[in-house]
Amino acid sequence: MGDRQPPVHSTFHIPHSALSRVFDFTLEATSGPARAGSLTLPHGRVETPCFMPVGTQGTVRALSPADLKAVGAQIVLGNTYHLHVRPGEAVVAELGGLHTFMGWDRPLLTDSGGFQVFSLEGFRRVDDDGVEFQSHLDGARRRLTPERAIEIQWTLGADIAMAFDHVVPGGADEAVARDAMERSLRWLDRCARRHRELTDGTIPPSADPRPSGSPLGPIRQTLWPIVQGGAHQPLRREALDRVLHVGEWTGIAMGGLSVGEPKPLMYETLETLEPRLPAALPRYLMGVGFPEDLVEAVERGVDLFDCVAPTRMGRNGTAFTPDGPLNIRNAAHRADPRPLDPTCDCETCTTFSRGYLRHLFAARELLGLRLLSLHNVRYLIRLTGEMRRAIGSGHFSAWAAAWRQRYLQPEPA
Repeated sequence: MGDRQPPVHSTFHIPHSALSRVFDFTLEATSGPARAGSLTLPHGRVETPCFMPVGTQGTVRALSPADLKAVGAQIVLGNTYHLHVRPGEAVVAELGGLHTFMGWDRPLLTDSGGFQVFSLEGFRRVDDDGVEFQSHLDGARRRLTPERAIEIQWTLGADIAMAFDHVVPGGADEAVARDAMERSLRWLDRCARRHRELTDGTIPPSADPRPSGSPLGPIRQTLWPIVQGGAHQPLRREALDRVLHVGEWTGIAMGGLSVGEPKPLMYETLETLEPRLPAALPRYLMGVGFPEDLVEAVERGVDLFDCVAPTRMGRNGTAFTPDGPLNIRNAAHRADPRPLDPTCDCETCTTFSRGYLRHLFAARELLGLRLLSLHNVRYLIRLTGEMRRAIGSGHFSAWAAAWRQRYLQPEPA
């Protein structure tokens, strides 16, 4: 299409001199709204578009840090809620912080716990101060406020912390969605204030959430806001405008999508927000990780993604391939000597046959869960790499059309 634009070298600083040297985003190429860039974080550089594997409890299920590096993972997501209830952020800090705790020396992002609290429907109570919920582990009542969500993430020590937000189901009506949006914006003010206090060291030492004698040194961490508004486009536009007026950010997230609304509504929301998003900020679409959704979202200007889908589907026997999802449990694969994907360079595809992989699942061997999870994460990382190259060549739309024609082809009768 030849629609490349000149690179934008831009840094969107937060007003903390100690941080301004680290959280830089350079937009390197565009092809229509699709973007390729580079995000600099304290623990390394992240090339975008980028898929972030989800390490909910300090581990990407079935995969080791060595596995993640082997498949090219640049950044991993950890979960504030789960790490707070077990083992507790104080334990993580005593053991050196989340990077050391999980053996991962590349960038980390922690979500705020807002989505997990949302998923505890029936076991939570939301008010303007925060959320009271029942632990899924022992039933104990706990309370999470914007300040506590920030303190927990600060203690964990991730490169990127997310603001605490109020998530509503995809089918929420406008009144419910507005109420949650307004609450998320009020909470964002409180999150930003507490994060600034922790960053600047303007809180008294007794209020530092890290345990006394913690081996963690000064934490270099940035805070990203989350745009809410449900499936209502006027609310989304209003929320984005107000988020951008709260302060200067180094990145911005779109949350409350892929939570039950029809996919065309998610795509419409991205189209609504894309022209209004600052070009200098990396854009993060939370909780989205199916291949077709990544392609649609990158086509609408998104840079970063996370989702449990690749590992969850892998554990259930489904593999992503260029020709669409493949169920390795099917009897047709019993004696199939072919790899899952002959174009893939992962350990699974370069070592084992479909027949062997089906045998592992039939025999309920744990190796099968690891091998399909490994492949699926690698597939999404390769996919984002292909999109980056297509953007760099200026022909992303043509690439996306060809990819969809193959991946979404009807299954043979």
